[in-house]
Amino acid sequence: MNETLVKFGYPDSVIQSYNHWSVLLRPQQITLGSLILACHSPEQAFGQLPAETMQEFAAIIRDIESNLTRCFSYDKINYLMLMMVDPHVHFHVIPRYQDSREFGSVHYQDVSWPGPPDLAANIGLSKSQGLRLKEHLAKHWLTVNHAN
Repeated sequence: MNETLVKFGYPDSVIQSYNHWSVLLRPQQITLGSLILACHSPEQAFGQLPAETMQEFAAIIRDIESNLTRCFSYDKINYLMLMMVDPHVHFHVIPRYQDSREFGSVHYQDVSWPGPPDLAANIGLSKSQGLRLKEHLAKHWLTVNHAN
């Protein structure tokens, strides 16, 4: 595992692990269900990833989109590959919502809809709410049949 995974709380924040990637709950929730999709390998450029890692990536994107649709019925989804501070290959996955969404009897609003996501935004989950959100996503996560 690389330092970028650790920075985003690996292994405690893992929702689903795959052979080459992990889906993590993003510590700072920009919108409800914000994730990190992080590669396990040491590469620091997307184009350097091996073919089998890229093949798995495509299947994981389908998993992410189907699971976030089932759990929160997002309207749009943003994938941000920034890698300025955290150098290893990873994406910030930000589900976007035109209207508020409810989780744990609390309503959460996407404050920057319909514009670009505000990376400094934080919907304000407590530590226990964040743990419940991670557990909810992990418990309900369905994967497609990945050929490896």
